[in-house]
Amino acid sequence: MNLFDQSEDFSSVSNRISAHATAGSPLAEKMRPRTLDELAGQQHLVGPGKPLRVQIERDDASSMIFWGPPGVGKTTLAKIVAETTRANFVEFSAVVSGIKEIKQVMVEAAKAAEMGTRTILFIDEIHRFNKAQQDAFLPYLERGTIRLIGATTENPSFEINAALLSRCRVYVLEALGEEQVALLLRRAIEDPVRGLGARALTADDDALAVIASYSNGDCRSAYNTLEVAAQLAEDADKHITKAVAGEAVQQRVLQYDKKGEEHYNLISALHKSVRNSDPDAALYWLGRMFAAGEDPIYIARRVTRMAFEDIGLAAPEAMNLCLSAKQAMEFIGSPEADLAIAQAVVYLCLAPKSNSVYTAYNQVLADIEHTAQAPVPLHLRNAPTRLMEELGYKKGYRYAHDEEGKVADMQCLPDALKNRVYYHPTHEGREKQLAQRLEEIQRLKAAKREPR
Repeated sequence: MNLFDQSEDFSSVSNRISAHATAGSPLAEKMRPRTLDELAGQQHLVGPGKPLRVQIERDDASSMIFWGPPGVGKTTLAKIVAETTRANFVEFSAVVSGIKEIKQVMVEAAKAAEMGTRTILFIDEIHRFNKAQQDAFLPYLERGTIRLIGATTENPSFEINAALLSRCRVYVLEALGEEQVALLLRRAIEDPVRGLGARALTADDDALAVIASYSNGDCRSAYNTLEVAAQLAEDADKHITKAVAGEAVQQRVLQYDKKGEEHYNLISALHKSVRNSDPDAALYWLGRMFAAGEDPIYIARRVTRMAFEDIGLAAPEAMNLCLSAKQAMEFIGSPEADLAIAQAVVYLCLAPKSNSVYTAYNQVLADIEHTAQAPVPLHLRNAPTRLMEELGYKKGYRYAHDEEGKVADMQCLPDALKNRVYYHPTHEGREKQLAQRLEEIQRLKAAKREPR
């Protein structure tokens, strides 16, 4: 019998896909919700009348992408769809399955479609497939051969082929709150059938709160930690205390992917905290990145970028401090040199801010992109040959050092951009002195234009 043999009726298919976890399954699998009412959290999607609940209850044939952090119910939702739909349900993980196997399933799905049977293909970690591999789904989606449900921890905008994404509804799942996780842990301890109830364990509320806190909203991680705590408690008095929970936790689960969205979220939070002169927030986000194992040289590079993007000429010494911190990191290494980066970050927060050069340069780049490439004015060109001199090269050039105030009233921009002003200095920090100097330069030029 092949996967879609029509002699297998719907009830047997349903039984096949909803088989209960075995005695040896992890606690997270045993406690996996089987209905929308059992599901914790995600009420913005599966509450009464909410979009995902309506789609599931109506057996809507649209394809879906579930996007959210680990352990929040993406696979669970897919399995609930399998329980409620009248379709064949096939589950794959992009971590262990290749496109070859999935193509074979799609061939079988095409055969099933000819017999009037729909197929749901669930791909966990769908972002693991590259863009070309994801293209393989498109013809089958177009023909309605399969209904695709993908699960991903990465931002679909970056990781999912645009053509595939346009054919799917994206549902964003949120991390569970600590109270929700603690409630699920208590339920697991007391459940005698699917949970740990038969082991007659007890647990303090503050012990479960510790596990919930350290799970960072990852219910799977919380269940795994609870199993460790339960084993430790069985070896003692069958009571899970805060101390036992702390021993089971050992290390907080950090939701961080050095190439994923959270990587960009944290560096964005650090940068914007620095820009807003908030040293406490900046130190927090910096610490989060170090704790998660971010490349310290990457952090040093981005912090240095902040020095010339947001501090600029208001405190030009900030760049040297950042470069020194980077050298310290390269010489000493992490974690000892983490403090050097932290010191630079605090200085950037407290330094006066100016983005005048950053803004000016971006305007220059925009003009270069959107205007004709104007020739260099003849008077600004060198004339190393007689021919070039005869053609007017360097004619009219005025040597600034021979001018009063060391400034000549001479046009240096192309004619097409004459009188264009890019740099507008602020009056913050040391840039105030530069603004005063610029005003003086403009007065000198203006005076030289006046008739004598």
